[in-house]
Amino acid sequence: MPLPSIGSILGDQMTSEVSSSYNSLSGSDIRAVIGHIPFAEIQAVSFSITREKAPVYTMGSPDVRAFSRNKRGIAGSLIWINFDRHALLNVVRKAAGKFIANIDDIRPQFRTAESQFMLETAIFDAQTERGTGIPVGATIDEATMPRVMAISGALGGFKESAVPWYSDQILPFDITLAGANEIGAAASMKIFGVEILNEGNGVSIDDAVSEMQATFVARMVEPWMAVATPFKMPSTGGM
Repeated sequence: MPLPSIGSILGDQMTSEVSSSYNSLSGSDIRAVIGHIPFAEIQAVSFSITREKAPVYTMGSPDVRAFSRNKRGIAGSLIWINFDRHALLNVVRKAAGKFIANIDDIRPQFRTAESQFMLETAIFDAQTERGTGIPVGATIDEATMPRVMAISGALGGFKESAVPWYSDQILPFDITLAGANEIGAAASMKIFGVEILNEGNGVSIDDAVSEMQATFVARMVEPWMAVATPFKMPSTGGM
């Protein structure tokens, strides 16, 4: 069943050509999607594109002769709300995202399924552990011997697939921002190959909500573009 157009909802006699010619999107109109999973806890996404361009001078004139074009970099930041769990890592777990970890990495002991809750005292009794079962207090020889044996036996024997427990362990992902306003105009953009660098979090008596911030670098940015929707009112104008 086709969706009704904005003109049929409001009536063609009531709609204004001005409203269909110039439209904008606010933060409340835009949603972020990581892969194919909505990142509902996101509060803000920002990025910057920088490039090295150097002036070229020659003797005999103080004026620049030309500009050489060099490397480009894309970096930005994410801000999201933590309700009762790490929101970004939770999205990765929903997507069954993993990375290749060392089998003897020290990691959190508790890795419960998304639909399960830990016991009240679980986090107080939590310990760090190694995947190989070697105690954290083991000597260097005891800790490295399984890795040496694994390398001598098989190249991948000292690695295993694991769920990330730090944001910087997440493999590169894409962020799609898509929005539609109440008039029916829509636009989207995409950030490709996002790699998390740093993350930070803190709580205090003055904080009413718990936020987390992360900085990232990226490979490429697809700029904002107007997209067609079933609700777009016919018009010769654009975004």
